[in-house]
Amino acid sequence: MLSFIVLEVALAKFGAAIGAGIAAIAAGIGIGNIGSGAMEAIARQPEAANDIRSNMIVSAALIEGVAFFAVVVCLLILFI
Repeated sequence: MLSFIVLEVALAKFGAAIGAGIAAIAAGIGIGNIGSGAMEAIARQPEAANDIRSNMIVSAALIEGVAFFAVVVCLLILFI
């Protein structure tokens, strides 16, 4: 009986670690795609650089917020 409880706790900790890692990797990929798309858009239409840059910053902030929320949820799973 005790071994099942220990296994359940170990699997929860492993799942939390994997979840936090996936959230961080996904956020990095998303921000990389945003940066790539913004640079390509600015190269195609330089007069719209300010609008593109501001939209890029807002999108990157939203992605970082979602990634931070995912990491916090994983940490809650880890320690609770």
